[in-house]
Amino acid sequence: MIGLCETCRHARVIRSRRGSRFWLCSLSRVDPRFPRYPSLPVLNCRGYEGNEAGEERRASEAGE
Repeated sequence: MIGLCETCRHARVIRSRRGSRFWLCSLSRVDPRFPRYPSLPVLNCRGYEGNEAGEERRASEAGE
């Protein structure tokens, strides 16, 4: 379970060469209160902003 990051406009999926996935929070670049790679699942976040791109990413990751 990923939590809010799955549909947040500030989250980006980073894939390692070995196939691992990490969720990068772009808010960490401008605000030190946000961790670069938050511990998952993220259930509460003051920076969360949902968007359509996040919903599309969630669907593609699920293989829909």
